[in-house]
Amino acid sequence: MMKLTKKQILKEMKKYPPFYQKAWKACMTIPPGQTRSYKWLAARAGNPKAARAAAIAMKNNPFAPLVPCHRVIRSDGSLGGYSGPGGIKRKMRLLRKESQRKKSNQ
Repeated sequence: MMKLTKKQILKEMKKYPPFYQKAWKACMTIPPGQTRSYKWLAARAGNPKAARAAAIAMKNNPFAPLVPCHRVIRSDGSLGGYSGPGGIKRKMRLLRKESQRKKSNQ
């Protein structure tokens, strides 16, 4: 997929289920260098009991990195999965890189 702008992504999202759209939009609000849980994401998407569905929405996210699914982790603080290229190791690297950038900008 070619690189899309935020406006184009919001338009493309309309092709997907409403819960996915809400989860992806909520994910876009997570600041760089920070994480949120799938439970948090589900609540922001309108269904606090749908953490598993939120995880599936992140797994099926075609809009990374503008929808930064790597910032979503399990409630226990563990990373959970990552279906992007490089798997969980890549998720760790992305989070570490963002955290380092955040520290250097403070």
